[in-house]
Amino acid sequence: MLTIFTELADRITFSLFGLAPHSKLGGAVHFFIEDTAKIFFLLVVMIYFIALIRASLNIEKVRDYLAGKNRFIGYFMGSIFGAITPFCSCSSIPVFLGFTSGGIPVGITMSFLLTSPLINEVAVLLLLSLVGWEITLIYVLVGMGVGIMGGLFLDLIHAERLLQSFALKAYQSAKPTVSKDTRRPTLSFRERHQFAKQELLDILSRVWKWVFIGVGLGAALHGFVPVSWIEANLGSGRWWSVPLAVLLGIPLYSNATGVIPVMESLIAKGLPIGTTLAFCMSTVAASFPEFILLKQVMTWRLLVIIFALLLASFTVVGWTLNAIHFN
Repeated sequence: MLTIFTELADRITFSLFGLAPHSKLGGAVHFFIEDTAKIFFLLVVMIYFIALIRASLNIEKVRDYLAGKNRFIGYFMGSIFGAITPFCSCSSIPVFLGFTSGGIPVGITMSFLLTSPLINEVAVLLLLSLVGWEITLIYVLVGMGVGIMGGLFLDLIHAERLLQSFALKAYQSAKPTVSKDTRRPTLSFRERHQFAKQELLDILSRVWKWVFIGVGLGAALHGFVPVSWIEANLGSGRWWSVPLAVLLGIPLYSNATGVIPVMESLIAKGLPIGTTLAFCMSTVAASFPEFILLKQVMTWRLLVIIFALLLASFTVVGWTLNAIHFN
């Protein structure tokens, strides 16, 4: 279904605007139109759908199950859900808001948010066909590991305290009360629709402009930064090439599916597997556009913690895989 947005971007960019398909400007404009349309569609659908479910179901039971004694299962399930949902880093945020306002622990929610942009079924199938099952398995395990360990760490530091005030208020209001009776009155469909509609309008009013800013930044960098420069400067396998690759990947916003062909190209050009994975994961999960959007629900302190956590994780993974590769 999401190919509709690719076709829409094709028609507007190449037919209506008359830009060349392989030009830098054409690539940037196409990226902006496709991702903006896709993100707004997913925002509307996911915010409304999750809010409708919240109004229909007993979210306390879901929350209590995920927040049970064995929290590791919650992190694992959050990571699994992130891996099977076809969301990029920006479009995962509505789901994050829905989980948070449902009172699900922030660590479990972050396990989803960290894993979702890194892994999806399309990316896995594409990666499998391009580079084989060994690298695909490594990519999936690393992506889920980052999500699980990141969620565990963020719960240990009580990261919910570092949410923006409206998100923290929603999270706290969903926590269990002293009463053991968690039954809710049955709402009509009209009442559930009104609740979901208001939730949708409230969240969109906060984030719409940041979608344009974030995707615009990503589109400009996506269209005008050549892959050839990366291949020429990061192919040595030296220790500093991994953290440099991670830093270079930060502004180059892409999704997991879009970055797989780049990964294949980098490996084919001789870039070590560890450096390649570190660069591509940074591009997908630690991009500026994502953090611009996350700023609407998180404080700067929490953003810095998540940012540092991701950079450190990707760097260690890159070093480890390079050490195995060169030995």
